[in-house]
Amino acid sequence: MARVVLEHVTKRFGTVEAVKDANLVIEDKEFCILVGPSGCGKTTTLRMIAGLEEVTEGNIYIGDRLVNDVAPKDRDIAMVFQNYALYPHMTVFDNMAFGLKLRKVPKKEIEQKVREVAEMLGIQDLLKRKPKELSGGQRQRVALGRAIVRTPQVFLMDEPLSNLDAKLRVQTRAELKRLHNRLQVTTIYVTHDQVEAMTMGDKIVVMNNGVIQQIDSPLNLFNKPRNLFVAGFIGSPAMNFINAVLERKNGGYWLNAGSFEVKIPESLNSLVEPYATKEVIFGIRPQDIYDAELMREADTKPEWTIKATVDVTEPLGSEVNLYLTTGEHVIVATVDPATKAQTGLEWRVYFDMDKMHLFDPNTGEAII
Repeated sequence: MARVVLEHVTKRFGTVEAVKDANLVIEDKEFCILVGPSGCGKTTTLRMIAGLEEVTEGNIYIGDRLVNDVAPKDRDIAMVFQNYALYPHMTVFDNMAFGLKLRKVPKKEIEQKVREVAEMLGIQDLLKRKPKELSGGQRQRVALGRAIVRTPQVFLMDEPLSNLDAKLRVQTRAELKRLHNRLQVTTIYVTHDQVEAMTMGDKIVVMNNGVIQQIDSPLNLFNKPRNLFVAGFIGSPAMNFINAVLERKNGGYWLNAGSFEVKIPESLNSLVEPYATKEVIFGIRPQDIYDAELMREADTKPEWTIKATVDVTEPLGSEVNLYLTTGEHVIVATVDPATKAQTGLEWRVYFDMDKMHLFDPNTGEAII
């Protein structure tokens, strides 16, 4: 087992910088997720760790060893690819055993390891089949098994669940996490799915345009995003962003969005004071907006309540997404399924301003 360290790692393809000055420490036994939109540099970062791409600048360490010039086969890593990369002419057993055979592992030991891992993954009855005879979920398990039998220092996984249907993805996410808890091998996992990242990772690295935006725990990313990109990327539905002017009146600070005003909690006055009279971006998550018609009057504050027109309702069983319009602003609220809100009605909604976010429109950085 080993920690993985990236020091000022940059990757250029010609004049294009795919990864820019990446600094990252992944601790031993950690499950680290690289997440971001397509083209953000996450897979390139993974491939540099694997040795499949050369580092343009900087250093990569696996354990205490600098691996910049070490061949992939000598890095003691195992990689699971998006398309599984199974050999179609080989049986499941031979696919899983192939890496061990290359390393001249004794035949008896190969047999034992493959059968142990197959049982762990629930594919012990499939060892004589070929990949074309397997479902997507079974192929994914075989690809995982091939990596696990190697007992490497680091697992590298490049969107291994992307070819599975939605139900199987949810099931396999939990299985992968259980497997990691059992094996305790440092794992670096690439995905563009922020739900996958939030549910699986001990540490999440959010990337955009080749730059690491924030490295944090899932809850901190959700509750304390460092900038507009992270705030908008993490969370579903995405955070609402509303252009507003910060005004001081009646002894407090208010956000004036044109069609509505809401008051900032007094506890935050000292933080927002430098932005008085300036434009800011007000962020609030859909989960922090409530149907005011379902709340007791004593539990609400009029300065945190607004009126908006219901455009669309999305019943999801355990909750309802309301798409609301007020002036030029479109706001999404995730409310209790007991809501009576209907398309076309003017409706009162309540902002939990204790969970608000503010961003500087010029830098995109978080103020609160």
